[in-house]
Amino acid sequence: MSARQYILTAATGSAALLGAAFLFQTLGWAPCKMCLWQRWPHVAAIGVGIACLALGPSRALALLGGLAALTTAGIAAFHSGVERKWWDGPASCSGTGSGLESLSAADLVPGASDAPALVLCDTLTPFLFGLTMANWNMIASLLLAALWVAAFRRVS
Repeated sequence: MSARQYILTAATGSAALLGAAFLFQTLGWAPCKMCLWQRWPHVAAIGVGIACLALGPSRALALLGGLAALTTAGIAAFHSGVERKWWDGPASCSGTGSGLESLSAADLVPGASDAPALVLCDTLTPFLFGLTMANWNMIASLLLAALWVAAFRRVS
């Protein structure tokens, strides 16, 4: 495969992961704060992919795409550890108080009855084969990073 094909595959992979995240959100899988953080590097990777296709592949752009994929993989790895209680997550989205996970936004803000439920980052919600969406995002993003590295190596 050429560098351009690797870049197109990697950027399309980020677009597919981002699209799947929005699809699952519309199907009722509300994201937590860390889930949302994982989306931004995919947006950056898509932008880098578009730039590579418009300007032609370059080592610098392939490196940026790879860094974006590794960034989202790193956030997902951290999130995976938070979900499994291996380490503490950010206080702003982790349930350290008793009964916090059962509260909705309406419970926290009077008059906000139409607000979505509060989703905590440290809630383990297996998605497929016992792995969470953060676990799957980490695995997929590492594979995308490998594609960006392959593109980097192919650019002359």
